[in-house]
Amino acid sequence: MSDSLFESIGGEAAVNAAVDLFYRKVLMDDTISHFFESTDMDAQRNKQKSFLTFAFGGPNNYSGKSLRDAHTPLVNNGLNEAHFMAVAGHLQSTLDELGVPKELSAQVMAIAAGTIDDVLNR
Repeated sequence: MSDSLFESIGGEAAVNAAVDLFYRKVLMDDTISHFFESTDMDAQRNKQKSFLTFAFGGPNNYSGKSLRDAHTPLVNNGLNEAHFMAVAGHLQSTLDELGVPKELSAQVMAIAAGTIDDVLNR
């Protein structure tokens, strides 16, 4: 049996490093940082780590809201495709900065792209 994407990218340590770097980038981006103004970022990072671990085929410890439910208030406050693409760009640059091999990075980005309709409540 082949390794899951979670194992292939380096497991928990890699997901943790990626999420921390990713949110540093997101919070420095004035076009999207306002969506996180009232967010407990420690809790947000922990939820994201659990979600990505699950999404990448690791252990399922995610017990948060669905993507659609979690993003509904943001959509109601103007979250749109341009914001989604900005976040995706930060994800790609995070993966590049961490040296994730292109074939694994492409798998991560495909998973992220597959969430757009749920995130934007379409």
